[in-house]
Amino acid sequence: MIDLIQEILVSLRRNKLRTALTGFAVAWGIFMLIVLLGSGNGVMNAMRKQIEGIPLNIMEVYPGWTTMPYKGWKENREVKFTLNSVEETRKMTENVDEIFPVNSVSGIILAYGNEHTSESLNGVIEKYDQMNSYIIEYGRFINDNDLRMKRKCIVLSDKTADILFGKDKSHAIGKYVKANQVMYQVVGIYTTRNNSMMSPPSFIPYTTLQLIYQKDNSVESISFLTKNITTKADENNFEERYRTTMAKSLEFDPKDQGAIWMWSMFDNYLQMMQGESVLNIAIWVIGIFTLLSGIVGVSNIMLITVKERTREFGIRKAIGAKPRNILSLIIAESITVTTLFGYIGLVAGVAYTEYMNVTVGSKVLDIGVEQATVFENPTVDLAIAIQATLTLIIAGTLAGFIPARKAAHIPPIEALRAE
Repeated sequence: MIDLIQEILVSLRRNKLRTALTGFAVAWGIFMLIVLLGSGNGVMNAMRKQIEGIPLNIMEVYPGWTTMPYKGWKENREVKFTLNSVEETRKMTENVDEIFPVNSVSGIILAYGNEHTSESLNGVIEKYDQMNSYIIEYGRFINDNDLRMKRKCIVLSDKTADILFGKDKSHAIGKYVKANQVMYQVVGIYTTRNNSMMSPPSFIPYTTLQLIYQKDNSVESISFLTKNITTKADENNFEERYRTTMAKSLEFDPKDQGAIWMWSMFDNYLQMMQGESVLNIAIWVIGIFTLLSGIVGVSNIMLITVKERTREFGIRKAIGAKPRNILSLIIAESITVTTLFGYIGLVAGVAYTEYMNVTVGSKVLDIGVEQATVFENPTVDLAIAIQATLTLIIAGTLAGFIPARKAAHIPPIEALRAE
C-alpha cells in the first residue's frame, strides 16, 4: 500500500502540468455546479419569502374598466363596487368564507409634532391583519367596537411610526396624530413579514372612513378567503361563476376580463412553483453539462497519460507486473486526483456561496411602490455538494478505467516498441 502511494506521488510530481490540468477540470466542474445551485437556491428562497406566512386561499377583486359593449353601454366604462357587491360575494357560500371590504383615501398628510409624512389610509374591518399576516408590534388592530362606534383610531406601519415617533415606537400608543384636519388616536403599530412594502398604508375602521371621507356606499376592493378550492380547475370554475354573478349586478359582459380584476394567492403560488421547477431543471441541466465537461477533461487527460506511459507499462509487465497491478495503479492515480481536486472545488464552491450570502444574501430591490427580496440565503445543501463530488470522482475513475484496461492488456513486446 505504501509502495502504491509512493508511486502515485512520484507520478504526479513528474507530470505536474498534466496533474494541474486534470485537477482544474475536476475542481472547476464541482465549483460551478455548487455556485449554480447556490444561486438558484438564493432566487427560490427569495420567491418563497414573498409569500411566507400568507394564507394560500386569499383572493382579491378590484373594479376595472369595461372593454366590451353591453346592453347599450359602450366600452371604456368604469366599474364601481358597492356594498351590494359585498353582499353578492357573501352569497357564494360554497366557495367564499370570510369577506373583507376595503376602502381607501390617498394623499393624506399624517403629522405628529414637527414630523409629517404623506400616505394613504385604508378603511378595513377586524381580522384584516390576520388575512394578510401583518404582525402587530405594539398595541392592537382594528376591532369590532371601533367599527360599531366609528372610532377615530389608527394603526400605523412601523415605517410611518419611525418617521413620526422615532425609533422608540412603544410610546406612540395612545398618542394622537393629525391626518389633514382629523385627529386619530394611535392604537397599534404593525409590520409585514417580509418588510417588502416601501409605503405601507395606515389602517382605520372601515365605518369611520366611510363617514369622514364621504365614501357612502362605495367599496374600493373586496378581499376574501376561499374554501373548497384545491386545484387550478376549481379556481377557474369559481372565477367564471363570480364574474357571471358580478356582471348581473354591475351590468357588464361576463366575458369582459377588464371589467373586474381578480388576484388569487393560490394562482400566484402555482405560478411560483412552476417557475421554481423550471429554474431548478435549468440549473441542473447547466450544472450537469458543466460536470460532464470536467469528466471529459479527465478522460482525455487519462488517455494521454496512458499513451505516454505505454512503454513504462511494457517494462513493468516484462519484469513480472500483472495486468491488475497496472490497472490498479492508473485507477488509484485517477481517484487520487479527482478526490483531491474535487474536494478543493467543493470547499471553494461552498466558500463562494457563503460569500454571496454575506454580500448579496437578503438583497432587496426597489420595484416601484414595493421592495422585493430577490436573493435570500444562496447556499447549497452539503449533502448535495458531497453527492456531486462523489459523482465526479466515480466518473473520473471510470474515465481512467477504460484506457487503463486497454493498456494493461497490451503485450509487453508491443508496449516496449511504443514511442
